[in-house]
Parts: sequence; structure tokens; C-alpha cells
Amino acid sequence: MKRVFLYFTLLIFLVSSKADKPAYRIFNAKGKAVKYATLLEEAKKSDVIFFGEMHDNPICHWLELELAKDLFQFKQRKLVLGAEMFETDNQLLLKEYTTKFIRKKDFEGEAKLWGNYKTDYAPIVDFAHDNGIKFIATNIPRRFAAIVNLKGFEGLDSIYANERGLIAPLPIKYNPELGCYKNMLAMMGPEAAASHMMDNLPKAQAIKDATMAWFIFKNLQIGQTFLHYNGSYHSENHEGIVWYLNEYNKRTATPIKIMTISSVEQSSMEEFSKDNLNKGDFIICIPDDMTKTQAPSASEMPSLKTMPPLPVMKADTAKADSTSDDDSGGDDDDD
Repeated sequence: MKRVFLYFTLLIFLVSSKADKPAYRIFNAKGKAVKYATLLEEAKKSDVIFFGEMHDNPICHWLELELAKDLFQFKQRKLVLGAEMFETDNQLLLKEYTTKFIRKKDFEGEAKLWGNYKTDYAPIVDFAHDNGIKFIATNIPRRFAAIVNLKGFEGLDSIYANERGLIAPLPIKYNPELGCYKNMLAMMGPEAAASHMMDNLPKAQAIKDATMAWFIFKNLQIGQTFLHYNGSYHSENHEGIVWYLNEYNKRTATPIKIMTISSVEQSSMEEFSKDNLNKGDFIICIPDDMTKTQAPSASEMPSLKTMPPLPVMKADTAKADSTSDDDSGGDDDDD
């Protein structure tokens, strides 16, 4: 009788599990399912947290706000926020709003904001405003990323001296062997990898990563926790921004504890895909049929318009679309 009872208990559990539709699950780097509380406790012990999001995913945006709220309860004014979604030449406006010097409508009327700002990022910025939390604009102004996409890092040598402070210090250290940069070319296909005109594509990604890392480094103080929001590709596998931050921190004798969160989509939530292992210290897994918010528009990725077409390798090879999605100088659509 006892065995029959256990059988039916297990059956009920399995049926209820199948019927459940979780909006997300969290896994550690090795693919073990963990609770949000585990992620939060690790975040409390970290100096810098990279929250790698999918830009049009509502679960990511909700969890970003929740993590900020929970860390604020623990760190109070020692919590600092920063985001790829704000370019460094908007720092003054961002500071004026979060310190209550200007009105919300004036900030939103003058700042360069992504198309999904009001639904996805305004709640976080307003939380900083309401609680006196410092908020740092970390991303390179898109016009400078577009220059790198066209001319390489050398193009930055000609920008005005009074604008040098808006980007990472020159010259830019660059490691083309990092997976995040090599994979960008691989995703474009063999023709792209063989084209010298495409060499600047990962460099445009790198100048964004370097600039974001530099402004995190500049604004991080001992005892603070810096929570940074960025497209997941910018910090996956502890590369991109994370690599640059570690490089800049070599200038100091103070080690920093970095935690990364990556976001992925899967068709099934029951098992964690091996393809997503080690993408972050924690990986947020979301159903791939989750509803989407407004993705960044083409106007927010102006460098795509300046992207050179690939050379025609064969007579039947179509020229690459110069407006196809990439991460060459504006907001990321594939991270």
C-alpha cells in the first residue's frame, strides 16, 4: 500500500511539473538549476555585476529591476548602476535627472533614448532617481563607433581633443583571438572572414566593450557594487567588457570580484542546453516563445548604414545587405 501511495505521489508531481509553465529558470555555469536567492547572495559579494540581457525580452528587464531593488536593500547608496543603453555624452543629462535637478520630461526630451526606453529602462532609471542611486552612462557615442567601423581604431586619432574623454583611452588594446570577436566574423560567413573590409566589424564591437569597461573602472570605488546592464554578447564567457575591465584593473593593486549573468532562450525549459554552458556565472533561461518588447530600431544603430558590402566571391553570390543586423557601432540586436 505504501508503494502504491508513493507511485501516485510521484505521478501527481510529474503531471504538475509538465503542466507548469515557468517564465524563466536560472542555472549556474555548469548547468545546475539554482534559485534566484542563490544568484542574489553571490551578487551581494561582488564588486561588479554584468547583467547580460536580450534587449527585447520582458523577463530580462523585469529581473534587472528586481535585482537592482534587492541589491539596494543591502547596499543602499553604495550601489551604482550603469548601462550600455546610455552613451557617455548623455552623462550630464542622466546625472541631472537622477539627482532631481531636471524634470523627467526634460530628460526624456533631450537624451538619446532607445525606442524601448519607456517600457524597459525607464523603470530602472526612475528607481535610481527616486532613491538617489548614481547612474553611469558607459557606452561610446555611436558616431565614434561608426568611425571605427569605417576606418578602424586609427580613425579615432582624428577626433577632437575635447571629445577624447568620451571614449576609452587611446591606443585601444585589442585581442582579435578572443572568441567574442572571432565569432562575429564567423557568424557573417566565410566570405566575411576572408574580407579585409570586415576586419573593422569586431573592432567596432571592441571599442564599445573597452569604453564601457573604462567608465565602469573609473566610477568603481572600494566598498561599492556596480550593477551594469548590457547586451548578453558583450559579457558572455567573461569576454568583451569583462576582459577589458580586467585589463584596466591591472593598473591597481586591488582585485575586483566580477559576476556575470547571461540570458538565453530555449525551446524547452526542462533541460539546460549544453550550448549555453559557461556563458555566465549564472544563466537565465527563458522560453523562446516569450513575448517581446520593442527591439532597438535601425536609427539607433546608425553604423549599420555605413557598413561596407561584402565583395562578390562568385557570380551567383549575392552582395551582403549593408543594413543587416550587426553590433558594429550602435545598440546590439544579436546579444
